[in-house]
Amino acid sequence: MDITQLQAGDSIFVISRNPHTQSVAEIQEASVVEHPDYPGRIVLFLFEEYIPLTEDYAMFSSYQEAEDMFNMYFNEPDIDTESLY
Repeated sequence: MDITQLQAGDSIFVISRNPHTQSVAEIQEASVVEHPDYPGRIVLFLFEEYIPLTEDYAMFSSYQEAEDMFNMYFNEPDIDTESLY
């Protein structure tokens, strides 16, 4: 996603990891907003916090895009348990 194209009022989807348990990740919707303390600065509003808008986050324009990437990286493939015996 090209973050330079984002504008206040846009909604995006972010794959975020739990900072306490790195094996736990989830898809969250975030809003692109103007920071209330710094007019003109565009930030993400996620988890009730204003977060700088940087390339450090896995951001997607649709939930489906985020879910496809999430499944590629975080879901383990189905294991055929019968073939193990």
